[in-house]
Amino acid sequence: MPLSAQAQAPGGPPPKVTTAKPVVREIVETDTYTGRFEAVDYVEVRARVTGYLEKVLFQDGATVKKGDTLFIIDRRPYKAALDQAQAALTSAKAGLTFSQTDLERAQTLSRSGNISEQVTDQRRQASQTAQANVDSAEAALRQAQLNYDFTEVKAPVSGRISRRLVTEGNIVITDQTMLTTIVSLDPIYFSFTVDERSFLKYQSTLKIGMGATQKQNAAPIMIALTNEAKPTRKGLLDFVDNRVDNATGTVLLRATVENPDGFIKPGLFGIVSLPATKPAQGVLLPDEAVSANQDKRIVYVVAEDGSVATRDVQLGPKVDGYRVIRSGLKGDENVVVNGLARVRPGAKVAAEATTLPPART
Repeated sequence: MPLSAQAQAPGGPPPKVTTAKPVVREIVETDTYTGRFEAVDYVEVRARVTGYLEKVLFQDGATVKKGDTLFIIDRRPYKAALDQAQAALTSAKAGLTFSQTDLERAQTLSRSGNISEQVTDQRRQASQTAQANVDSAEAALRQAQLNYDFTEVKAPVSGRISRRLVTEGNIVITDQTMLTTIVSLDPIYFSFTVDERSFLKYQSTLKIGMGATQKQNAAPIMIALTNEAKPTRKGLLDFVDNRVDNATGTVLLRATVENPDGFIKPGLFGIVSLPATKPAQGVLLPDEAVSANQDKRIVYVVAEDGSVATRDVQLGPKVDGYRVIRSGLKGDENVVVNGLARVRPGAKVAAEATTLPPART
């Protein structure tokens, strides 16, 4: 005879069930979203002058610091151009010195009437032209010096470098040839999107994105990598995009996560647990204590005389292995948590009480 039939058999002993009081404690309901980690700094290292690649000075995948020399492009043509620019500046300065002396001589003779004003004006013009030649030569020297310096390709940011994309002996083209990439690892960004209704809820309860600067109301979050059962990485939700995406109806959110060991790499997926409510007293039950009655969710409550009654409940998310009961229970009831198949409303049961732990693994 099946157990359900035994429970209804007249004159039989009441069926045995296990009851427990719900766990009542302060909780924060959380919502989960899938997102992706992104580097704070991402740089495509490109050549800024054209030439043959002479040396590669890093190991693929190494950690580099800002200012480290990564590549050297053949410097000889640019050294020759630098020397030529220096010589041109020296020549221009000599011409300026001569023209200034000539002008001073003309001005002295003009005061005594031994030279016409026209000649003086011509020498003044020659002096101004010589000054312009010096300015032009100095600009050309600065440009030649820049080009010479650009033959040493340095790391613009600190971080983890990728592999070399061009090997020694190949020609590289100004602003076209990508040599490698660098990403920063600590801290690292975690970006994800939420729907419009959820965003409005977070904005009302957590005040995210409402400060003069968004970091004023940065909300703490926890992130789990795809191989982790529980969130282990802490972050601060410190950026909310300034508009809702019309195509998807979602808002982009971003958190900053500390990554001192460099374990998290840009591009990895993660699951973020975002606080959905402020801390409040919550009533918690295991999922196996909840039954379905058509479109309703119910639990069985046992009175002191052993009689069973049903309670309609409204469910919330899971917190620490339990289901949040948003309405229907106060928290002091004896709820059937084991043996639900042996009970029916109005019947009596032999209840054995147990205590639920504060959290379930």
